[in-house]
Amino acid sequence: MLSELYNLLWYPALPLALIAAHPTRPRDLRERLGHGEFPESAGAPRIWIHASSVGEVEAIRPVANSLLKLYPGAVIVITTMTAAGRDAAKRRIPDAAAWMMAPLDTPRAVRSFLAGVHPTLVLITESELWPNYFIESARFGAKIAIVNGRMSERSARRYRPVRKLLKMALDRSNVILAQTREDARRYMSFEAHTRVVVIGNTKIEENHDAADSPMRPELEDFARGRKILVAGSTAPGEEAVVAGAYRELRKRFPELALAIAPRHLNRIDEVQKVLRTNALQYARATELPAGEADVLLIDTMGELRGFYRRATIAFVGGSLAPGRGGQSPIEPASVGVPVLVGPYHDNQKDLLASMLRGGGARVVTNARDLIAACADWLDDEQARLKAGRQAAETTRHRGGLARLALRQIRSLIDVA
Repeated sequence: MLSELYNLLWYPALPLALIAAHPTRPRDLRERLGHGEFPESAGAPRIWIHASSVGEVEAIRPVANSLLKLYPGAVIVITTMTAAGRDAAKRRIPDAAAWMMAPLDTPRAVRSFLAGVHPTLVLITESELWPNYFIESARFGAKIAIVNGRMSERSARRYRPVRKLLKMALDRSNVILAQTREDARRYMSFEAHTRVVVIGNTKIEENHDAADSPMRPELEDFARGRKILVAGSTAPGEEAVVAGAYRELRKRFPELALAIAPRHLNRIDEVQKVLRTNALQYARATELPAGEADVLLIDTMGELRGFYRRATIAFVGGSLAPGRGGQSPIEPASVGVPVLVGPYHDNQKDLLASMLRGGGARVVTNARDLIAACADWLDDEQARLKAGRQAAETTRHRGGLARLALRQIRSLIDVA
């Protein structure tokens, strides 16, 4: 009955969902409705990987690429909720068979998609708990695993009104590979008859090769010989805090440069207004070289990861205000850059707790804190380098997680 009610609600919600998805091309609209150009399905295994956006794509990448090596005939179809995620998947997992916008969670769209892909295995990343993805995939006969499973306390509370529907969906999965014990506990609180295993975040292993990420010569030229505060994956309101702090830091450290990479590129105009308001001369990454600017606005996809190699200090966004849970600090930490985060980092709580204990990260709540923390590390090079080593050591200790996840996933493939 719950499933039928959920599906019934999709009828009035579908037009609004399509508007919210803002497909920019006819192809996007068709894919959202479960149609598209599907690859030949003769390969075995046939795997559907669903990742919400860029961050989830990065996290699942080592698993996807390892599966392609282990099963050379595999047909992997990757879906994402955003066009940026789809572009990242195509760039970062180039040997997949297809990269598509995810179908909306209506029975008709999901069934149409499944009929085109014919998956024997479905991998759902992190917190993408769309009921029909599970119910219809299981009805189709596919094995299902949640990889990098994450559920915050806030999300768990939000799910409580639909607890029985979520339990019905989770019951269809074969294994939940959770990031932390807290995530596992929250999944188990729904009393689904599904095995839950704490694995960690497979993204950590992937970013151990971050030092090999290429950078455009123009970015190399901007970074050469500078100390740089990199504010990555920033959310609304955070750029103003960072820009204000940077203006004060420049009075004491005139050689310091700033790079800002907003989480979503559709906010570039908004960020430019913030920089102008703070009277900061800046250059956009897409327009380099551009004079003698000491501020770089990274308005491209995929280049922040490599640019972290040149960071002196990194502030990781989505964490100064409640509601977002914080972006991952793995990329700067894995290349030995000390990390600053805001107090609202529930999505990264376990990893950051280890980094904070080791001294590789510090929590800042406002511009004053940001100035003080940066000044401490800029004044004391040895302390900064030590913090960077501690950050990198934390990620190294958590390596090998993709291999652990692969063992669980292969057990599903081999019995499919």
